[in-house]
Amino acid sequence: MNSINLTEFGLGEMLRCSLEIRKVAKHETSMEGAAKRISHFFYDELATSDGARACALVRCYKTHPYGTLPRDLRRFAKRALQSTESPVTGMDSMRCLALLATVGDEPSWNERHLSTGHQAIPLPSAQIVQRAPMISQLIHEFGLALPDVLQPSADVMRRLEGKTYGVFHVEEAAGSPYIPAQAQFVTRYGIRSVVGFGGSLPAGELFAVILFTKTVVSAATADRFRTLALDVKGCLVPFGERNVFEAPDRGFTAEP
Repeated sequence: MNSINLTEFGLGEMLRCSLEIRKVAKHETSMEGAAKRISHFFYDELATSDGARACALVRCYKTHPYGTLPRDLRRFAKRALQSTESPVTGMDSMRCLALLATVGDEPSWNERHLSTGHQAIPLPSAQIVQRAPMISQLIHEFGLALPDVLQPSADVMRRLEGKTYGVFHVEEAAGSPYIPAQAQFVTRYGIRSVVGFGGSLPAGELFAVILFTKTVVSAATADRFRTLALDVKGCLVPFGERNVFEAPDRGFTAEP
């Protein structure tokens, strides 16, 4: 397959992505497996005008209740929560932003279990989420209110059904308040732009694919990923909320 030019990402390139996304995840048996295939597709196939790899890092996340995370992710989220010094009531229903898939230029970026800070990010309250500018801005750009994401009630799910899918776009990552680790990540790896796209799943959970690119992505190009969010959703929806994480540890038993 010829690379897809992200620098000149027109309608034809978008349609090619749309077709390939549906193909690559076709035979997976979990949402995590589908997310891995999709993330690898973007990392492997998107290129700059001179044929170089366009993305330094691609990640896929979804929100997930703490109580039904795999045990290792519950432990990770609990440790992260302790650093916020924020009491949490009804912890089992607290949403976490779980890393489903990651692929990138560093070896440690190619296995979600190796992530030191993003395996499961607890979202205990709107106040805490607002301290994470990239996450809060991504939710805002998706056209969602923080309470809708943190507590997706049946009423919220009905309101989100059929909602337009959003795009989070930072054309110039250098110096952006929404992209943390400027020296260690943005400068070191030559990150030029960031594009996040996604929306809501039937159970009210949020999903997002985030591209950290080594080429500038224009607003017009970023907006084309709104359509691709629907294709990604189509790949994730069939798994529901019971076939999210790969075996062996599905972790649906509450941790003592």
